[in-house]
Amino acid sequence: MKKDIHPDYHLIEVKMTDGTTYQTRSTWGAEGATMTLDIDPTSHPAWTGGSAKLMDTGGRVSRFKSKYAGLGF
Repeated sequence: MKKDIHPDYHLIEVKMTDGTTYQTRSTWGAEGATMTLDIDPTSHPAWTGGSAKLMDTGGRVSRFKSKYAGLGF
């Protein structure tokens, strides 16, 4: 491999939507940085079989529902 062409690969902490954290290696951020997730496998309907509800950040879901209420969404 060529030297000095690869990004720094270091430990970071990932914070899930339910508050749990884990450490992984990544090229994102700096050593010891914390990546906070907005959507993860514990909260996204695609991974939970539709049982999880979307979090309404900034009223986006409610604006969508009110705009398209008559269309069956």
